[in-house]
Amino acid sequence: MELQLALLALDGTRPSGTLQWVSAVAPALTQTAIGAGHWAAGRRQRALAAWASAAGSGLAAWGLGTEAPTRAEMVKNTQPHRDLLRTLGTRLPPEAPATAGAQTHLSQRSQKALSALIGAQICAQIVFGVRSGLRHPRQLTAHGIASETFSTVTYVLVAARAVQRRRPRIAAGRALSAAGSLARLRAASAEPLQ
Repeated sequence: MELQLALLALDGTRPSGTLQWVSAVAPALTQTAIGAGHWAAGRRQRALAAWASAAGSGLAAWGLGTEAPTRAEMVKNTQPHRDLLRTLGTRLPPEAPATAGAQTHLSQRSQKALSALIGAQICAQIVFGVRSGLRHPRQLTAHGIASETFSTVTYVLVAARAVQRRRPRIAAGRALSAAGSLARLRAASAEPLQ
């Protein structure tokens, strides 16, 4: 039952605000810039792998906007599972309301500050993601292999879940991201050690 709730969380909800859309599109922007950097450096295989991941992230973001449930629908869909877990004696965290009620002036000000911090964090993630993505590794390490393998498995599981939920754009996007992850691993293994 808890696994079902975890899988429901993996599906994602429809982005509702600017920050949610930016965070959904940020991986596509990062991978596009990484691909351009690899292409300029002459590492064609790595560039194509990054662009495949960028296309997958963009397609998945489009799917989230068109196929994923809203926050209110997600709360409604998970309610029977939460009720069953409560009857079995499991303590669950309180649910967040589907819509925000009346806000005080202080909470609006702190919410604006928080959204500015989140925006800065997303920008920093893109910048540092591009920087680390363009770093040319000297050799293929066990950490790199494990990281790409974990990414690939995660993307495949999310793609399979999206197929099961009849969300073709998300499924195709995650499958493309898995292919990009495998292509990055293959490109790294094909390059000569320095």
